[in-house]
Amino acid sequence: MRLEKVQDALKRKKIEYSYTEEDGCGSIDFMFRGVRYHVWEYEDNGWGVEANLRNAGRSEEIEGDYDTILSEEILSWPDMIS
Repeated sequence: MRLEKVQDALKRKKIEYSYTEEDGCGSIDFMFRGVRYHVWEYEDNGWGVEANLRNAGRSEEIEGDYDTILSEEILSWPDMIS
């Protein structure tokens, strides 16, 4: 399983998501407050993700410790109403 910190953050925030894995790369899709988000992992001479978490309307590539960067972003969002 990949993107474990992102998945843990989504669970803590009670945000439903779908996770798939293909060719060893993780992919997460979910909706939050009516906006569709994605995290698509890739390995191209190094690991990274394409995601739109920080800018909902625009995808960006993030390399390095992207799992921590994205999980911290999700945890900064307001809690969902139970």
